[in-house]
Order: sequence, then C-alpha cells, then structure tokens
Amino acid sequence: MTTDQQQDTKTYDVGGVLLPRPFKIRRLGHLGLNLERLDEALTFYTDVLGFRVTDELNVLEKVPDDAREIVQQILTDPRLIFTTHGSDHHALVLAHKTFGTLWGNDRKVQDITFSQLTFQVGSLQEVIDAEAYLRERGVEIGHYGRDMPGSNWEIYAYDPDDNMIELYYGIEQIGWQRKSKPYGMHYRGFNDEMPSLPQMSEAAEVREAQAKGIDTDAGYHPSEKLLEETHVVGGVLLPRPFKVTGIGPVSLFTERMDEMIAFYTGMLGFEVIEEVELHGRRIVYFRTGTEHHTFALADKALRSILELSEHTSCLSIGLQVGGFTQLRDAAKYLMDHGYELVHGLPQEIYVGIDYAVHLKDPDGHLICLYYYMEQIGWDGKPRPQSERRAMTLPWPETLEALSDTYGGTAYLGPLG
Repeated sequence: MTTDQQQDTKTYDVGGVLLPRPFKIRRLGHLGLNLERLDEALTFYTDVLGFRVTDELNVLEKVPDDAREIVQQILTDPRLIFTTHGSDHHALVLAHKTFGTLWGNDRKVQDITFSQLTFQVGSLQEVIDAEAYLRERGVEIGHYGRDMPGSNWEIYAYDPDDNMIELYYGIEQIGWQRKSKPYGMHYRGFNDEMPSLPQMSEAAEVREAQAKGIDTDAGYHPSEKLLEETHVVGGVLLPRPFKVTGIGPVSLFTERMDEMIAFYTGMLGFEVIEEVELHGRRIVYFRTGTEHHTFALADKALRSILELSEHTSCLSIGLQVGGFTQLRDAAKYLMDHGYELVHGLPQEIYVGIDYAVHLKDPDGHLICLYYYMEQIGWDGKPRPQSERRAMTLPWPETLEALSDTYGGTAYLGPLG
C-alpha cells in the first residue's frame, strides 16, 4: 500500500467520532468581497439589505512602518469594513478592490473578487489539525493564527482556482449592546503563528483584560440611527420589510471543474449532492450539513451565456430571509427603491431553492434572496426533481408547506 493510499484510509478522532480527516466543516461562516465601489457597496449591504457594521479597520495602522509607503501605493482605500446580519462578529467583510491586490487575491487571475470564503469547523483542535493535514497533502497554506478584529482562530489555504479558503473556529459574538471587543484586547491576536494548546477561554480573556485595566466596554458600536423602523416584520418594527437570517450558499464559476471537485471533496470533505446540466455545461452542488448545498461550482462558460458580470468569478451569493412573505415584500421594497431585479435566470443555478429574488450589488455580484433551502435527511439524498415545488407566475400570496419548510437552522436572537 502506498503512502497516499494509507493516508486515504486513515481515520481521525474528531470529538470522539472517527472521520476521514481531522476536521469537519459545519457551515459557511462568512465572506469577504473586494469592491471597486466600496462606499456604494457599503450603502447597499447595510442600508438596503440590513447588515450592520461591527468594526472598521485601517489597514495602514496594521502594517510595519517600513512597509507603509509601499502599501499606500497599492491601496486606493485602506478600510476593512466588518458587517454582520446576526450575532457573529462578521458575516461579510467589505474592502476596496486594491486590497485584493495587497492580499494576493488576484495574484494569478483578475476575476477573483472574494478576499476569502470562510468555513467553520468545530474546535480549535480541528483548526490546528487541519493545517497539518492540508500542508502534508501539498495544499498551499496562506497565513494562519488568530484574526483581529473577530477573534477567530484560523488557517488560510488556496483552492485550485486560487480562491482563499479560510477554516476557522470561535468567532467573536456581538451581544445585545451591539459592541465588539475593544482594540485593547487585540493583543491576543496571533499573526502567522500556530498557537500552542490549550489556549485560555474567552471568559478568561475578559478577566485578564480587565486585570490589565482595559475597558472591555469600549468596543465599536454602530449608531444605527439612519433608517426609520416603519415596517412590521413578524410583529417587530424594522427599517425594511425583511430580515436577512442567513448567508450562503455561494456559487463560483470555474474552468477547472474536476480539480475543484477533487479539492473540495478530497481535501475539505464536502459531498457532491447533485449535478445538473445547463446549455451543455456542468453545475455541481456540494453540501456539508443538512442543507441541500453550501456552495456550487459552475462551468465558467456559463458566465457569458447567463449575461453575468465578466469581472468576477462569483456566480451568486445567497442571502436567506425569514419567510415567503418577507421574500415577496423584499422584491417590492427593492423595486420601490430603484433596484432592478434580474429576471429569467434558470433554476438550474439555484437548485434546492424554490422562489428567489435576484439583483446585483454595485459591483455586479449577483445576490440571491430566498426563504427556503431543501433539507437532506439521514439517507443523504436530495428530493427527486419530480417532487420539488414548481414555481408559478405570478407568485401566489401563500404556499403550501413542504415536509422541510422552515426545517433548517433557526435564526437566533431578536430580529432587530
């Protein structure tokens, strides 16, 4: 038996369960976008879609003095803007396109506009073990350690298309006060350093910071005063008639379909749940939990066929809202506020979702708003196409429930 075959048959103890690799991806955690129109995008994702800013970082303040002049020459705008729709410190990180150049996102190709695609694993131990596992198998590792702001322990690696993939554990949670950790607590960041184990708990970090005299109540706090709360959403007054309750799935275009499938299944442990054909080209859907898919890959030849932006390898970014009524109301709200919806997209690009609203952000990234994602049961099989809901025009006022309607992860916390 060869070394590679031995590696393929080895199992690892992950929380007391034997798995084919020493980590298990639980969910899509967050995304980073590099944008030409950063200020317009910030307005779009916050004022229009309802994300809120949790932190803002000036990259120039993080670089050594001897590198600042070079970084200034590269960056058009030095801001990193962290936003969220829930309690995670960030779900969407916004930066200028030139941050991608600084970060190396476009070191090989110019159409990668994600700064990162980030997946959560179950523990710090899994992060440490994933780094060794991937490195041993020849995967290029970027940086690693513990990011600040956000407090998440992470490793970064590159997929065959050169997308930056982050595996992380332990992202900071933002509570009812809407305050993030103060910058004074960022001394617990680790830059390109794999931490020794065990590490102290978050509770111990707070105690240590207070003992150092750090004001733990001095973190970033958004004003959230701009928009009036005039829409009733599930009995709560909000600034818009819908609430984003989940981020993902994400779909990417690729010219290396077989290599990408091998990486995401063999290296990261995703399962191909379904494959469809559109205009003679492949679209492959991958899952890691009970949702039909966490992300998808589509043949890049479809990008021009679908008349989507040639500047990005992103096919679409999914954002889930709290129900079908919210989805209907979101469509009207967006049109009333001057946003043009994208109609006529084939359902092959969002299998597992029935009704959806598509529009583009200021840089041309396709956003897919939806309320329902098909759930996969114990047998690991998707619903047959013949048993999926057929969409009708015009949209009905209400829908009959499916067996897995509202069957995914519940949104935690208040809506606003």
